Amino acid sequence: MLCNKLLQALLLLTTLGISLANLNTFADTDIFTALDDPSTTNKNFEGNIQANYNAQSGHTRNSNLTAGTTMTWFQQTNAYSFWGEAANNSSADQRSSEKYQVGTRARYNLSTENFLFAQTSWLSDRYNSYRSRNTFTAGYGRQIFNGPIHILRVECGPSIRHAKYKNGGNTIKTLAYGASYYYYQLTDNTKIIQALSLLANDNTIVNSETGLTVSISGHFALKLAYNIIWNENPLKSTPKHADIKTSISLLYNMQ
Repeated sequence: MLCNKLLQALLLLTTLGISLANLNTFADTDIFTALDDPSTTNKNFEGNIQANYNAQSGHTRNSNLTAGTTMTWFQQTNAYSFWGEAANNSSADQRSSEKYQVGTRARYNLSTENFLFAQTSWLSDRYNSYRSRNTFTAGYGRQIFNGPIHILRVECGPSIRHAKYKNGGNTIKTLAYGASYYYYQLTDNTKIIQALSLLANDNTIVNSETGLTVSISGHFALKLAYNIIWNENPLKSTPKHADIKTSISLLYNMQ
């Protein structure tokens, strides 16, 4: 019943989108946004590397660096993925944010429409109070649209999260997880994605990524992404309910 409610809510959010007003400089976008259906690919491997760097000097000194990668290996009915991200920002030669995260995921197709999955992730974000945060999730998913123009998957399951905080202490929580991923091939060179994840217990957290990717050549592409995290009960050290990050990145596709 809980899975059905989560899937219905995520389908509605995928259709309508999310609009949040609060603004901050960094978003915790712990959300898997790669295609990983082994039944729709003829490749053994698919991956990309993305990076962006900005620096300003003169009256003020600011810099930010973000780099990330996503890689997926395909078998006949299985897919195995790895993703990682590192981000650093500084202002007036003082570090203002620092975040690292990595994750792995496995998917097993029961049929062309149904699959099982398991994924785990690690996050360190000490400027947002986390020394480390480990999350493990497993469950059931359904492939609703399978391309080539539209791809939509939804999934749900139980999750466990262990967090250690910068000021000491730790928590272990069980959560209900739900997620959706929608892909639309707008033109031969342009695609749109909308991904959502939801983790709920006494504190509901919603992650959203809206992205536009434009291929430049066989290996390079530009990606415009709009990431949001909404936290129902944020930590006292980071009291805002929503963080928003807008980014433009150069992607190198590994084939």
